[in-house]
Amino acid sequence: MEDVKQDVKVAEPKQKISVDLEVDTSIKDLGVNPYAKLIHLARAVDSWRIFPRVFISTYIFLLYKVVIWYMELEGPTMEQSGLVSIVVGAGAAWFGLYTGSRAKSDKK
Repeated sequence: MEDVKQDVKVAEPKQKISVDLEVDTSIKDLGVNPYAKLIHLARAVDSWRIFPRVFISTYIFLLYKVVIWYMELEGPTMEQSGLVSIVVGAGAAWFGLYTGSRAKSDKK
């Protein structure tokens, strides 16, 4: 048992290790990228901001329908008022996400 303890090396806290690394940096012609058109389409969709505009348009339609429904109620209950408050409050979050998403893409 004592022989095993003598063979065990304790690592020092700071050690300098030299590593040899060989990297192939030659240029290889892999041909035409088969995904180039999809990448171009993805960039176009990002620049047109299709999805945020669809989400905002859907929210505006939903808000319109909820407000018209709420105004037609004779005696709205607390639950119905809460629903309208949540829908209107979600508009602030949607607007913040919509305007905040543009700032990241301009930093390129």
